Amino acid sequence: MYYFAYGSNMCTARLARRVPSVAPVGPAWLSGHRLHWHLVGNDGSGKCNVVETGDPGDRVYGVLFELDPARLDRLHAAEGPAYDFLELTTGHATGQATAAIYRGRADWLDDALTPFDWYRDFVVTGAAEHGLPPHWIDGLAKVPTVPDPNAERAAENRVILDEIPANVTSAIR
Repeated sequence: MYYFAYGSNMCTARLARRVPSVAPVGPAWLSGHRLHWHLVGNDGSGKCNVVETGDPGDRVYGVLFELDPARLDRLHAAEGPAYDFLELTTGHATGQATAAIYRGRADWLDDALTPFDWYRDFVVTGAAEHGLPPHWIDGLAKVPTVPDPNAERAAENRVILDEIPANVTSAIR
């Protein structure tokens, strides 16, 4: 199955910790949506979410991955109850693909939230790693952040940014 990542899961090392096998397909986009950082994370900070606008000019860039649909337990657990798991049509270099996506539930949204710096770094790293458009990466890098008050959690997450996962494979085409 295809999975469209638009937040921290764009960082291959982060996603690779959550699924047994990761196969990047490449850059993709979701039309008629905007990216927000307002989903209430388990740690109380803002996490990425896509909001449907219906305007075809609105676009969220992300990464298309191939994942084994029978082995998503840890990914579902990591994303938690704040998200619905659904399928939407995404665009990519060779056309369109139906992809699974996590979209935030309305009762888990708070526009007053700010992401932790390490979380934003996952998003920016993943976008750069997969060659998303420079204007998109620049916009992600400018998102205001706050330091995580839990230094241990911040350090544990920053370690992932330097990992080279062993469970990354080539996408099946």
